[in-house]
Amino acid sequence: MESKQQKQFVKSVEQQCSRSVEISNFSNVFEAFKRNYKLVPLEVFGKNPYKTLISTILSSRTKDEITLEASLRLFAKAPNFRKLEQLDELEIKKLIFPVGFYKTKAKHLKAIAGLHHVIVPKTREDLMKLPGVGRKTANLVLNRAFGIPAIAVDTHVHRICNALGWVKTKTPQQTEKKLIKIIPKRYWPDLNRLFVSIGRQYTTKRKLEEFLKNEKLI
Repeated sequence: MESKQQKQFVKSVEQQCSRSVEISNFSNVFEAFKRNYKLVPLEVFGKNPYKTLISTILSSRTKDEITLEASLRLFAKAPNFRKLEQLDELEIKKLIFPVGFYKTKAKHLKAIAGLHHVIVPKTREDLMKLPGVGRKTANLVLNRAFGIPAIAVDTHVHRICNALGWVKTKTPQQTEKKLIKIIPKRYWPDLNRLFVSIGRQYTTKRKLEEFLKNEKLI
């Protein structure tokens, strides 16, 4: 009969092996996704905190292509917070239409621009104090604008992580909590942009599974 110490040792080895497989799987997935990466439209704003924040707010419930066009129209008139504050709400509405919930978003943008000495915060907590900024938007801004590791989970990240078997979750919020625990931090900066790119290319469950199987990821 195995002693208690032997059982604990076996359990420890199994956990280490499991962890090793997980790390290997993460590496394989990120390498495959990088090979198949295609630019996500909103990445054109690079490390500009103002444009990253505003375009990300506009992107909620809106296709990236529509968001990009609306953002470019707005930035042509308002390339910074000072210029944005000079626009009235009606003009902002016209510039950002037809993004989803454009009336509400126009109010949020006007409110943000009206804050005294506004600068884009570098913490999730402070970002989420801004009108129209939720956790996902805050995480995206931290990642894209400042290079601060954060996991931003949208529908693409949520469904792909479930397809890979990394998580078994029902909502993006549940997925984020799980990923924070299992994904090594070195992968966080690339996670959203790579997974969104793949999700945009393989929009159905069948197409996504075919891609993952072809890449020997599932």
